[in-house]
Amino acid sequence: MQTPRRTGARRRAVPLIASVSALLLAGCGALDSVDGGGSSASPEKGDDITVGLLLPDTDTARFEKFDRPLITRRVTSRTHGKGKVRYANAGSSAKTQSRQFAQMISAGTDVILVDAVDSKAIAPEVRKAKDAGIPVIAYDRLAEGPIDGYVSHDNELVGEVQGRAIVDALGDKAATSKIVMVNGSPADPNTARFHEGAISELKGRVIVAKSYYTKDWLPEAAKANMQKAIRSVGLGDIAAVYSANDGMAGAVIDALKEAGVHKMPPVTGQDADLAAVQRIVAGEQRMTVYKSFLLEAAGAADMAVAKVQGKAIEFDALAQDSVDSPTEKSIPAQLVPVVALTKDNIKATVIKDGVYSVKDICTAQYAADCAAIGLR
Repeated sequence: MQTPRRTGARRRAVPLIASVSALLLAGCGALDSVDGGGSSASPEKGDDITVGLLLPDTDTARFEKFDRPLITRRVTSRTHGKGKVRYANAGSSAKTQSRQFAQMISAGTDVILVDAVDSKAIAPEVRKAKDAGIPVIAYDRLAEGPIDGYVSHDNELVGEVQGRAIVDALGDKAATSKIVMVNGSPADPNTARFHEGAISELKGRVIVAKSYYTKDWLPEAAKANMQKAIRSVGLGDIAAVYSANDGMAGAVIDALKEAGVHKMPPVTGQDADLAAVQRIVAGEQRMTVYKSFLLEAAGAADMAVAKVQGKAIEFDALAQDSVDSPTEKSIPAQLVPVVALTKDNIKATVIKDGVYSVKDICTAQYAADCAAIGLR
């Protein structure tokens, strides 16, 4: 599978922990200043706009809990209460998403934000939108076709952070340790980038005993693959598990428990789902990659509004990077920093940014574990 190539992008330091509220305020000021940056672009519409939002699934907790409401609020804020969001979720079906995309075009939506179930399958709809004069912003995953912008994270760095966490956890035993890789969906272009980043840290440092790709990121598929790995490698010989996201990490951990594991090996994740943060508190999951939903959602909403209003995103902080997809070159991009979330920095990440409260995390089941790490 071809993977998107990043051009002109700057590598972020892994431990970067930014104040989300400060960055969002800075983003507001930056957007207000965008008037084309010296280009001939001029506003095409005012604030009375409709932003189409197409999200890929409901299995990933963040999409419904964070991304959708955050983007909706941000569009409302950026349009003085006049803009609205037309929303649809594909339920992990590429065919459903293509149909939803076509409906957005037919309805005369002014701009479309799409987090593609299948980046290649959505390309015909992206071209139809382009022909209809509707800008398309790829959100979280890089879609193929003539998209106008891309908002996501440095996905190769996400994999590097995960891979490094495994190597660090194994320490001196890493070189002789067997690990299992539970990768994401092969239809998601981010999967290849996560894998590429992880392998850059794991290659030559550990033994990758088994590696699987997971249909549509489905936890049940990840669990089935983990069960195969346990039978093939042997429960006692699995030193760590690379799981590309938190939904699959939970399934991996369930499979290990059901197999009778005595001591949970290090398991990685991504997305900072509440259940994953609680597993980290309890010592069942080693880490997750915290990607600020607030920054990503705000950046996507800002970029969408700017495109509809004829503003030149590539000349502002809205798109300081660029990426290549298999079909397009030098796509204006905004890549949001990532953070390795462990027991040690829960307060400085998801709690500080207001994603979760201590009360959310430290329910009765996790109260003792929270107390043990000073989370009160």
